[in-house]
Amino acid sequence: MSVTVDGDKSVSVPQRMRRLLRGPRPESVPVVVGTACTVVGLIDVAAGVFPRFRHSRMHTLAEVLPGALGPFAAALSLSAGMLLLLLAHGLKRHKRRAWRAAVVLLPAGAAAQFAYRHSVVGVLVSLTLCYLLVRHRDQFRALPDPRSRWRALANFVLLGAGSLALGLVIVSVHPGRVVGDPSIADRLQHVLYGLFGVEGPVDYAGRTSWTVAYSLGALGLLTAVTTIYLAFRPEHPAARLTEDDESRLRALLETHGGRDSLGHFALRRDKAVVFSPSGKAAVCYRVVSGVMLAGGDPIGDVEAWPGAIERFMDEAKAHSWTPAVMGCSERGGEVWTRETGLTALELGDEAVVDVADFSLTGRAMRNVRQMVGRIERNGYETRVRRARDIGATELERIRRAAADWRGTDTERGFSMALGRIGDPADGDCVIATAHLPGSGDGPHGDLKAVLHFVPWGRDGMSLELMRRDRSADPGMNELLIVASLQAAGKLGVARVSLNFAMFRSALARGERLGAGPVLRCWRGLLIFLSRWFQIESLYKFNAKFRPRWEPRFVVFRTSRDLPRIGIAAMQAEGFVNLSLPRPFRSRSPRPCDHTLRSAPEHEVRAA
Repeated sequence: MSVTVDGDKSVSVPQRMRRLLRGPRPESVPVVVGTACTVVGLIDVAAGVFPRFRHSRMHTLAEVLPGALGPFAAALSLSAGMLLLLLAHGLKRHKRRAWRAAVVLLPAGAAAQFAYRHSVVGVLVSLTLCYLLVRHRDQFRALPDPRSRWRALANFVLLGAGSLALGLVIVSVHPGRVVGDPSIADRLQHVLYGLFGVEGPVDYAGRTSWTVAYSLGALGLLTAVTTIYLAFRPEHPAARLTEDDESRLRALLETHGGRDSLGHFALRRDKAVVFSPSGKAAVCYRVVSGVMLAGGDPIGDVEAWPGAIERFMDEAKAHSWTPAVMGCSERGGEVWTRETGLTALELGDEAVVDVADFSLTGRAMRNVRQMVGRIERNGYETRVRRARDIGATELERIRRAAADWRGTDTERGFSMALGRIGDPADGDCVIATAHLPGSGDGPHGDLKAVLHFVPWGRDGMSLELMRRDRSADPGMNELLIVASLQAAGKLGVARVSLNFAMFRSALARGERLGAGPVLRCWRGLLIFLSRWFQIESLYKFNAKFRPRWEPRFVVFRTSRDLPRIGIAAMQAEGFVNLSLPRPFRSRSPRPCDHTLRSAPEHEVRAA
């Protein structure tokens, strides 16, 4: 039994809904087969590399077989083993193409095991795995991940380096057959020549030279074939917001944007989106390293959230992506966990200031009041305006200054960053700037600091970016936040969301009197990590403005997924950069300029 509201399921039988919306649980067969393929791949590689690895009473029978069979079988065993190692992860993720390749390679590996090692056990293991793959083929239907042809270059570098290292092992595991005493340079030269199918300077007695030559040639051919395949296969680029998607999201935010302070960040153009069947709700996401990351709460009508969440989970299941949600509110976490069976964990707290309650008076605000007063006495001026009220020339100057003042070479931001300033479609954004009259000799004139806020419904704004000139006086951020809060009433803003503080509650409880040893150790670890991630500094910076704290959560499937989700989230936010070296990166313009509002770089340190 279920109740339908405008085409979206809002109430239904819990067990049926959970079976429908729950993501792909790690079934035993793909995981076992993927792990077993890793083992079989290692055995095949060992069989092709180490001559002593083969053992069988049937070895005497092989003497009557053609002499070239041994070298060919070694090369086949080595190639099949390397490919199985490459495919094992895809099998664990239910990938259909990995399944097809493994069904072909396992019999080939079994043939090589029998011909070269004469191992009946090895043949039976390979054929058993092949049978399991065919028997459970319905569990391997995941679609390909987003990809580009840059993976061909990465494959060439990584697999080429691995082939070079493995080739040195192949050349060196025949000490009794080597003619003379070749040096390391000679062995390396022999490997390089062998990868290209050319005879090198190292010579062996008997048929060993053919075995080494075929094995090195197989590694070189494997590297070339996989690189060519990756370079010429069809691309599946990462999804981007289309103009139609963005217009639909803006319409939802116009009506329901006041629910979540992170709602406007869904308009980042490097995200993809899925809508509910009625179109009244949506979930925005990005896929990073096989993790489908959603940011904040779903957009739109709460009654339609289950339909959008269902589409999100269906997309994750179709591609065998790991679903996760970063930074959702308490209400959003309740809906996600109820509709999908996922688990929620408190990630930190968002600092929210109610404009009507903010004041610089009182002992608690003395430090902020004194810092702001000192900076104002030094001649600094502030301007707080809507983006649409700033001229194009000045807006371009602000944009260039924000880019030049970025604290790192890596762009940062995902769940709490818009990634652009001054876009014509973002006229409601608020920009606060600090100026020092008479200091216009620099590249940005008298501009010394910038704060950028995005709309939070019709009566709020959410801090997106904090940038300052390093040569400016300390306290620029305090000055601009105070100026923004004081000007908020004239802009029709009643609430302002500031930075997000990770693990804020742990830091606050850990410094209280009577905190236990476990809590104190956890706080000590967070303070240690603050050297790189500014955990404590952001908490203390936010606390200066006496905000109310709104908890934010991460939603995940199982605790086993947390390390993978954590790495993917750090990649998305820009803390872990796995991109190609600068000379090999694409020269095309970036889709947007990211800055994580929860990590304002040197600005917080200076504050």
